[in-house]
Amino acid sequence: MRRTARLLTGTALAVATAGAVAVPAYGGDDGGLAVFPASVVPGGQVTVNTVACADGDTAAGDASAVGAGSFTVAPSTQGHDATGRFRVPPSAHPGTYEIVATCTEGGRRVNGDLVVTLTSQRGQVHPRGSVKTGVGGALGPDPVQTAAGVAALAVAAAGGTWLLHRRARGDGI
Repeated sequence: MRRTARLLTGTALAVATAGAVAVPAYGGDDGGLAVFPASVVPGGQVTVNTVACADGDTAAGDASAVGAGSFTVAPSTQGHDATGRFRVPPSAHPGTYEIVATCTEGGRRVNGDLVVTLTSQRGQVHPRGSVKTGVGGALGPDPVQTAAGVAALAVAAAGGTWLLHRRARGDGI
């Protein structure tokens, strides 16, 4: 009985400790800058959203790290958040960029990350075409060259067979 009580007490203590570690010390949004979509291709439009600024406060957005310059983050009509938009330039290079917004009142600065990729996450792109290695393929683009290659292999095989036949008869090479 005592052993079962210790086992149950130890298990309950372990679960309570793990739960305390896993649960954050605060509730709700931390007031950062949410970036949607988090991953975008060059030329794509990005929307940012934050609740860090006071109700009705605007913010100055800065996406110059990715080359988009500044944009305005204005209060949203739905709730207590502020929203802004900008377009990633087509010349943007792949990588992770920091997007920043500074609240007009109080000067609070919030940031979020934007990942620029070369492929869209909507669908997988499969490669097409041939690889230009300089070696050529079995069925290359020129049928004349393919026929010449097959003929050269046939002549080499016939010559090798003839030489092996002569050697087997003892005629020498």
